[in-house]
Order: sequence, then C-alpha cells, then structure tokens
Amino acid sequence: MLFSHSTLPNATSFHSLSYSRQRSSTSSRLLSATTSTNGSTARFKMSSDSLPALPESRIVLGCGGISVDFLAAVAAYPKPDDKIRSTSLKVQGGGNAGNSMTCAARLGLNPRIISKIADDSQGRSILEELEADGVDTAFIVVSKDGNSPFTYVIVDNQTKTRTCIHTPGYPPMILDDLSQSSLLSALDGVRIVYSDGRLPEIALVVAQEAYRQNIPILIDAERKREGLDDLLKLASYVVCSAKFPQAWTEAPSIPSALVSMLLRLPNIKFVIVTLGEDGCIMLERSTNEAPVSEETDVDSLLETLKKRKDDAIAIPKCFSSSLTKLRANGIGTVNGRLFVGTVEKIPPPELVDTTGAGDAFIGAVLYAICAKMPPEKMLPFAAQVAAASCRALGARTGLPHRSDSRLAPFLL
Repeated sequence: MLFSHSTLPNATSFHSLSYSRQRSSTSSRLLSATTSTNGSTARFKMSSDSLPALPESRIVLGCGGISVDFLAAVAAYPKPDDKIRSTSLKVQGGGNAGNSMTCAARLGLNPRIISKIADDSQGRSILEELEADGVDTAFIVVSKDGNSPFTYVIVDNQTKTRTCIHTPGYPPMILDDLSQSSLLSALDGVRIVYSDGRLPEIALVVAQEAYRQNIPILIDAERKREGLDDLLKLASYVVCSAKFPQAWTEAPSIPSALVSMLLRLPNIKFVIVTLGEDGCIMLERSTNEAPVSEETDVDSLLETLKKRKDDAIAIPKCFSSSLTKLRANGIGTVNGRLFVGTVEKIPPPELVDTTGAGDAFIGAVLYAICAKMPPEKMLPFAAQVAAASCRALGARTGLPHRSDSRLAPFLL
C-alpha cells in the first residue's frame, strides 16, 4: 500500500489517497462482490440489474473507534486461572465506527472516516482492510510513534456471547490533529454524519460543524460517555443499546424513556433501542403540524404492538402504531409513532458470533436514511443485515454486500 503524508506540528500525519479513483470504483466493486460468510457464497450473489438504484446522495462520514480485533472462540468461557484452547482464531479490523463504515460501504454507500492510528503493523492492516472495502481513509490521522488500538475478543461458543478487552491507541487523537480545512473537506458532500461517542472532543467539533451546515447526525448511544450529552443535543437520530435509555433518563420503562429522550432532545427525529434477540423499539417524532387529539399510554401501546408479533415468522418484520399523542406518566407527551421490529430467527447451528451486530444494524440504518426508507422498511432491513453478520466469527466477516440475495426482499 502506498502512503503519502503531510507533516503536522505534533508529528502526526494524514494518510492520503486518490479520492476520484476510490469513489468512482467503490459502487462497481461492491455490486460485483460476494459475501464471505462460509467461504462459498456464490449462490447469494445478485447482478446489479436486479437491484434498485443506489441513493443519489450516499457519502457518509463516520467519526470514532477503529482497531484490530483478536478474536478467539472457545468452547466455554474460562474460569479464573484456567488454561484453555481456542476452537478458532481470527484477526481482523474492528471498532464501532470502523465496522459501521465497512457495513455502509458493502451496502453501496461511500463512507469516509475520521480516527487515529499509529504507523505500526496493526495500523497499516487497519488501513488496508478499510480501503479494500471501499472506505475513504484520507482523514485518518497516522502517528509516527505509539500504538494502534486493539481488542481481545473472547467468543463463548456455548452461550454465544463475547467478552471484549480493549487497549486504546496512543497517543490519543486531539483537536490539533484535525485542522479546519480537513474538517471542511471531510464534510464536503456528506449526506449524514455518524459518531460512536468515542473521541469526544473530535466528535463534538465534527458534529458542531455538521449541525451548522444542516447535515443530519446519527449518534450511537451505547452507554454513558464523556461528552455524549453534548453530541445528543445536536443529533437528528439516535440508536441506543438496551440499557441506555433508562440509564440516561431514569424513566421507569424503555417506552417512557424514549418519550423522555424526545422531550429532552428537540432536534431528534427518531430514536431506536436495540434489544438483541428481542428486536428493537423505535419512537419517531411526528413532523405533522396538525393537532393530535387522541392520547395513548406509551407502555400500553407497546404491549399492544407486541401482541401482533407472530413467533412462527422467521424473517424480520415491523409493527407500527398510528400517529398519536404518546403519554409517559410523570414525564409528558409527544406526538409520534411507535414501532416494534423483530429479528431473524437464526437456527442455532448458524449463530456463530454476535460481535459487531449493533454496528451492522447502524450501518444499515445509515443506508436506509440515505435511501429514504420508511421505518416499516428500514427496521427489517437493518435487522436482516445484523443477522447476516452473526453467522461468522468477527464483526466484519459476515457483513453482507448489497448483492447478497438475502437482502433482496428488503431492498426491492
């Protein structure tokens, strides 16, 4: 791989490459690619002629974590002082932002990423892997010294869970690493900005400029982090972990917490909370200025939507309420619609590793926003992409390409 660096005052440099060559070739490479879930997946390949047109505006900018993942699958999680052997081992790129941007690229978007690595063997492998998937790495800062971020991931074959031990990169990314001219270049032509909440100072500067330019912002609210509240105030969309809404709002239930989030964050258009095998819940704020007279308790409405689920249906589905005034007792009301999304029922022998499933979900949501998918289409699509990622070891191995025929029912 060729490097072209321009020296910065703090001995860091930007990795450069040809924008036009990379961007013009990304779509054609992705459409002709096949998935790599089991090493022989030609049966999942579709021609580009059978797919809908790519979104006209499909440049997305991610800001956050990238790393190398050392993934070891074990028969069962070890007890203290145990010595065990792995059943399989894989070394590949990771990090929330890196995974989500890789997913977005395989789905046909043109992602860029802002982050920092060191000029070591791990850093070079991070760049090579992102570039191979069509991610623009021109805005990744490369430090001459230090170490790139890496994570040990232990995948328990028995419980299908994963335990992560992360080592941050050094030196950390600082504001001096991102000049104003580089920031403006990174945001040029961008349809939506995504942040995983890492690199809080950098993420806030990027979000503030995006907000000033009226570029929508999606925030991954995995857990409470330094600087996350400031990012949420600028966000247009939020995707949360199961525990975050109640932890952040102290509301008594997830549905009431989502109402609280929309009341506290007036810029939010929708918030999604992912629930693993239980699917997801989404609350969308109404943009209709017409008054809504009917008032519904949000917790009761959620239970009503859950009753519409059919456990016999294996593919992801979405169930939605009508536009109503959603009431959370002791919190307030908001006009909007509530959605319940289900997940694919993956046969146990096919479920390999859930590492990065949430990142895959977010990558698909980014695509859905660019493609102007309605929520009824977006949630099943994102669930299907996430399910595909769970069929292989690691966060990226199972990420589907847009040409994967398993995505066709959700794209057409």
